[in-house]
Formats: sequence, C-alpha cells, structure tokens
Amino acid sequence: MADNSGGNPFLVSPSTGHRATRSSSFSFSSSASGAVADEAGTHHRASGAGDGKAAGAEADAGAAFVLESKGTWWLGLGVLTALGAISFYTYYIMSRVLDHCEAAGRRHIRFRDLAADIFGSGWAFYLVVAVQTAINTGTTIGSILLAANCVEILYSSLRTDGPLKLYHFILLIAVVLALLSQMPSFHSLRYINLGSLLLSLGYTILLSAACIRAGLSSNAPTKDYSLSTSKSEKTFDAFLSVAILAAAYGNGILPEIQATLAPPAAGKMAKALVICYSVASFTFYLPAITGYWAFGKTVRSNAMQSLMPETGPSLAPTWLLGLAVVLVLLQLLAIALLYAQVAYEVMEKMLADPTQGRFSQRNLMPRLALRTIYVAFCAFVAAALPFFGAIVGVIGSVGFIPLDFVIPVVMYNMAVSPPRRSLVYITNFVIMVVFTGVGVIGAIASVRKLVLNAGRFKLFSDHAFN
Repeated sequence: MADNSGGNPFLVSPSTGHRATRSSSFSFSSSASGAVADEAGTHHRASGAGDGKAAGAEADAGAAFVLESKGTWWLGLGVLTALGAISFYTYYIMSRVLDHCEAAGRRHIRFRDLAADIFGSGWAFYLVVAVQTAINTGTTIGSILLAANCVEILYSSLRTDGPLKLYHFILLIAVVLALLSQMPSFHSLRYINLGSLLLSLGYTILLSAACIRAGLSSNAPTKDYSLSTSKSEKTFDAFLSVAILAAAYGNGILPEIQATLAPPAAGKMAKALVICYSVASFTFYLPAITGYWAFGKTVRSNAMQSLMPETGPSLAPTWLLGLAVVLVLLQLLAIALLYAQVAYEVMEKMLADPTQGRFSQRNLMPRLALRTIYVAFCAFVAAALPFFGAIVGVIGSVGFIPLDFVIPVVMYNMAVSPPRRSLVYITNFVIMVVFTGVGVIGAIASVRKLVLNAGRFKLFSDHAFN
C-alpha cells in the first residue's frame, strides 16, 4: 500500500485559524483534534458556573437547560475515533467495489475509470475527476508550503535576522521535488514510502515527548481550554472541525494505490488498510492528546512552533527541535511526491508512447519537462498564497468528504446492489446523507473563516500563515 503515512497533511485549527496536519499528519493532528475537543466543549465551564449553570443574578433557562457547559475532554477524541472508523469502513467498501469489478473482468487502476464504470460518462464522472484533481494538486501545494516553512524554521533558529524569505525556501523545496519527481511510477516510490512510515513514527515520538516536557516545565504556557462565547462561532467551528478531520483521514487516491498491488488484488487491500490505520492511530492520538494537554486551544497548527514561542526560551532541547523539523520536512516531500503521481499519470497517458521504452528519449524528455512545469506551478501557488493552508477546510468539505465518505457508499450500493432493507444498504444511505450535509455546512463554515481572516492574508508574504 503506497500511503501508510497516517494521513493527508493539512488541518486547520478553527479556534486559531492555523494550518495543521493529516499529519505530515501528526505534526498538525494535535491541533486538529484539539480543535474538535475545543469546539465540542473541552474542559469548559460557563463563567462563574461550576455546576454548568449560567452565571448572573437572573436565572437563564436557555443557558441552564440548553447551553449547559458539561463538555468533557474525551469528546474531541470521540469525534476523531468516529471519523476514523467511518473512513476505514468507506475505504474498505471501496476496495470491495474494486474487487467486485475485477471479479467481473473489469480491473480498474484509476479512480476516474471506476467512476466511469459505475456512474457512466455523465456529470458524476466529471465531478470525481475535478474533485480528485483539486485534492491532489492542493495537497502538493500545501506540502511544498509546509516543507518550506520547516526549512524557514531551521534557518531562523540559526540566523535570527537572516536575509532569506519564505519564497527562497519554496524555491529550494521545488528544486528538490522536481528532481525526485523524475522517479517514474508509484511502485518506484516504495522505499521512499517505507522511509515515510519510519519518519512518521519517529516524528510522533519526538513531538509528543517534547509536548509532555513542555507541559511539565516551569516555563509551561497557560493552558486555555475555553470555548468562544459566541453560539454561532461555536456552531460554525464545530462543523469546520469535522470537515478538517475528514480531510485528515482523507486519501482520494485509493484505487490508484490498490492498483500497485499485484493482481489478483482481492482481499489484499483490507490487510493494507488494517496496517495503515494501526500506524495512523498512533500518529494521530499521541500528539493530539499531548499537544492539546500542553498548550490548550492555543496550540499552533505546526505544533513545533508552539515549542518555539516568539518570546521566551524554547520549550524543548534544540537538538530535538532540529531533528523533528528535519523528519517532518522529509515526510512532507514524500507526501508531495505521492499525491503528484496522479497528475503525472495523466501526463504520461496523454503524451508518452507506450511502444517505446520508459527511459527512451521520446518519453524521457516530455516527462522531465512536464513534471518540472507541474512542480513549478505548485511552488508558484505556494509562494503567491502562503496562507494556502487556511483553505484546507474548504478542500476537506468539497474534496475529501465527497470523494472519501459519500462517493464510496454510493458506488457500493450501485455496483454491488445489496438489498434495500439490508443493514449495509441502510448504513451506506445514512453515511451519504449525513456527510453530504456535513460537507455543505463545513464548506460554509470554511469560507466564513476565510472571510474573517482575510485581513491577515497577504500575497507573496515573507511568512506562512499560522
């Protein structure tokens, strides 16, 4: 399985408007899970109301009966767990759909081919193509931006007033990525992907240990687990958090990943999913718990930056911070390579000549040019929109939610055709309805957050938006 790194790299903390990750998914998953816990009611008590009743001289039945503040710390982790279980289920049934088609003599190696088989060549097919393209390109852009931000952190720690700016580091990352992008196929990335797995585990352990140390130190920051006092703010943030976590579990390229398995692929993907989610659970929960415990709702999207406050001493040893930043930097390069493969496959299909060798001059030169142009385009967008990470809530709502939660259950009910009164059909129908609604409301909440933060955005800014 090609993507066992534990998640998509971009989350945004609704309480802070900061970029965060699937993790490299875990560096930022502490912010996302913390955000959900925060919006859901973590450790919050209404001002002056120890028992959950409203404060004030006059009784307020609305506050006492409807808005009672009895949220618990585990609610955010409960949402994280629920979305993980549902995404595992939807990926599993999508693999069953692929197995079903393969058994009927139609083996699909692309998401768009599977969509064409089940939906036909109408609007649903083009919707899948458009959404998948947006996800893959957006993830590549975000990975470049975050990787450049990691290099900037290292540089700033060595030269406080150095002349280099964020776009210099984006250019550096783009050059490295353009060179690595010449690896011809998904399969050729297998050793990079194994390294990505090890990087994920190593970074998770380092980050979590650093957060625990910071939380116990004499310089520990004040922990704030409170909620916004605005009811509308809490409602929008709750839906935005769900959209963000959906993006954290998002994949968008499962058919292409399953295509790397030697046929027959039936049953193999289920085993790969179990391994993937075992790793993801470790890389999500440990930093989510320790990061939110140490910093509360003020945890930065890139949790490393919470360990290096702008004022005061660092909250972790310099060697640990440096090593952790290097690990996440390498992990982000691996993620960018992985999600760019779908675009590269489209390029090869359109322009390469399959009758000639993979490394023939006829095929090598177009590959070199087109992949370099694609990386340059993604790097340009990252440099022009250094607040791109703030858009991830929108990507999660209109991209990952339909592609990874809605479309798989619709495909299963259409292709496998379980009885309408069966548990699997009803379960799939409920997931489709619920996540369609979550996607719509999450998109509205995401756009609202962008509008509220618009004043902080600046084209070609010297620093990534955090």
